[in-house]
Amino acid sequence: MRVAETRAVNRALRKAYGIGLCSVEELGYLSSPRQPATWKRTASPNSNGDGSGNDQPRLRDRLCLLIRQHQLDPTLVKLYAADFCGTQELREAGRDLVESFISHLAEWAARDRAGLLCKLNSFAPSQEVHS
Repeated sequence: MRVAETRAVNRALRKAYGIGLCSVEELGYLSSPRQPATWKRTASPNSNGDGSGNDQPRLRDRLCLLIRQHQLDPTLVKLYAADFCGTQELREAGRDLVESFISHLAEWAARDRAGLLCKLNSFAPSQEVHS
């Protein structure tokens, strides 16, 4: 009962403040022991092509989780993803490209977070010094 109340309060606060993310505990797919260790695309009768079927999390959820786990700047990650996929906007990229970006980002963050942060900072808008 206490857990349900905590989750309800958290949902209400997120809705009130317009926060589009949820806690890791509420995602559900991390707590299920029957999930595979790697993110593989599998055909599912409940799947609608965006990865939101019962067998796997959506690409957006995976990317958000990576950003939170490694404390990355979401704006810079989005710019880097668009560059990685060779598009102006990330939404223009195909699913396969986005999947490969997420895998690339996860590997790099686990292997060399400092190097990844340096790469992400190269996408930050330059600030001109006015004197």
